[in-house]
Amino acid sequence: MRRRTFLAALPAAAAAASGALASSRAENPNRNRPDVHGGDRIDGATFASRSAAWGVHGAAATAHPLATLTAIEMLKAGGSAADAAIAANAVLGFGEPISSGVGGDCFLMLWDPKARKVMGLNGSGRSPRTLTLETQRARARNGLINKYGAVSVSVPGAVDAWWSLHQRYGKLPWRDLFQPAIRFAEEGTPMIQNTAYYVEASLKNFSKPDAGIEEIDNFRRVWAPDGRTPREGEVFRNPQLAHTYQLIAEGGGRAFYEGEIAQTIERYFKRIGGWMTRADLAAHHSEWVQPVTTNYRGVDVWGLPPNSQGVVTLQLLNIMEQFDIKGMGFQSAQTIHTEVEAKRLAFEDRARYYADPAYYHQPTEWLISKDYARERAKLIRPDRILTPAFAGQAPAHGDTTYFCTADVDGMMVSMIQSNYRGMGSGLMPDGLGFMFQDRGELFALTDGHPNVYAPGKRPFQTIIPGFATRGAEPWLAFGVMGGDMQPQGQAQVLSNMVDHGLAVQEAGDAPRWHHEGGHEPTGEDLGPIGKLNLETGVPKATQEALAALGWPLAPAPGGYGGYECIQRWPGRYAAATEMRKDGTALAY
Repeated sequence: MRRRTFLAALPAAAAAASGALASSRAENPNRNRPDVHGGDRIDGATFASRSAAWGVHGAAATAHPLATLTAIEMLKAGGSAADAAIAANAVLGFGEPISSGVGGDCFLMLWDPKARKVMGLNGSGRSPRTLTLETQRARARNGLINKYGAVSVSVPGAVDAWWSLHQRYGKLPWRDLFQPAIRFAEEGTPMIQNTAYYVEASLKNFSKPDAGIEEIDNFRRVWAPDGRTPREGEVFRNPQLAHTYQLIAEGGGRAFYEGEIAQTIERYFKRIGGWMTRADLAAHHSEWVQPVTTNYRGVDVWGLPPNSQGVVTLQLLNIMEQFDIKGMGFQSAQTIHTEVEAKRLAFEDRARYYADPAYYHQPTEWLISKDYARERAKLIRPDRILTPAFAGQAPAHGDTTYFCTADVDGMMVSMIQSNYRGMGSGLMPDGLGFMFQDRGELFALTDGHPNVYAPGKRPFQTIIPGFATRGAEPWLAFGVMGGDMQPQGQAQVLSNMVDHGLAVQEAGDAPRWHHEGGHEPTGEDLGPIGKLNLETGVPKATQEALAALGWPLAPAPGGYGGYECIQRWPGRYAAATEMRKDGTALAY
């Protein structure tokens, strides 16, 4: 994409108005009115924010308008859905660094129209080989790995995932995929609302005296050179990231792991007393994997195997299938109670059995079997909360951005990429303009736990793309970003469509629940019942009935994730986006 488009003119136009916009947002009493709801649409669900975007040639849905527009431009230039996804992800790494970037990991599923099957790619990195379990335990806090700093950093897998995807499915030249992101980073673009909010929050978190981060000067130089982070509408530039992207564009995907970038990363960690080396980076390669599947009321739902938590969605749906969710009613107390109980049971298995398959054999077939689901469903009572929830006994034998693209040939890409907690570890290598993920925080430190820390091991992963087929044909490329919300959100969206007949945009706009509690794969115990977060759109009668059952309700907001989806219809696509984020869905 060497040609310049109207996108290049955006920064100059926005610069003049950025100051006024930022100041107009301060302390406006009309912005937080729980008694005021959105306007009334003339058709569709009353709670829907918009209708789907329809097209016959291709579609894209991302959490940033410029990333979606970039994906569409790649498709129009003759690129594949894979090209569009990579180009969009590069733009997201600049425009939505609170959720993504080349310092993080990447997973994807896609529909291969030639092979006529769902393919999966695991792009997660491993822990540094010189960082030992003993060191982790010595630096742990309350028995858990610190959530920031060098102990939390694992090898970033995103760039090699892009490279692997492009080598198999790309049509456009590799270097062309990075030109929009390079231009945006060099010239600057206006900051979107969610990014502005969370970058400011990250500065506060990283600046705390007990954060345990070796240095944050590099973060301040890029994100707060004047002592504060950019506000919504203010133009932000990141020429350091533009330079990194240029090196990747010219040198190929392995340039991140074996060239100048890798050398800079090694020098940086040596300077701050960290552990990652060029050898760790050079050893990293993505892995094509076979997704696993279950059928939910006639829909084949696909998930990535461990070390991903993709199997959780399948477990959740299998348990839900044992109940008449449709008959219980949309947004009813009985529906939500049943789904939350199913979540609690599936998440106890998640805490017990999910880990790097190179170190532990997860009993996946048993976990997603219908027989096991029927056994677990018997534990759920309509009139009381199961206490305690517990993992099943296996038979003897072991913060994020989601986006999707689709092309004229029928390829659909479901892709998720993350720095994990917020912007990540707080560490930015000298002069490269990106932040390292803190995915290594998700190891356990308990002897004998499948997910116990080890050098060169992949941590448990929360990020999961979603995919669904119907009658051996692609149906949905979808996802719900946001840590442990992801399988909870995926199950709710699918139930909204399959059980309650909602359309693709309505299914994402519907009010959600988010449950926090039970055991984590890190060994952390969040309490036997935990808390149930309900969006304000959940009917008041439903909230009261759930409270009467004994659910500890937490006020909104409560981390309900971010949804994007492309739905395949005969000869056309429908694309939906998340009203809780700042993204856009487009099709043509």
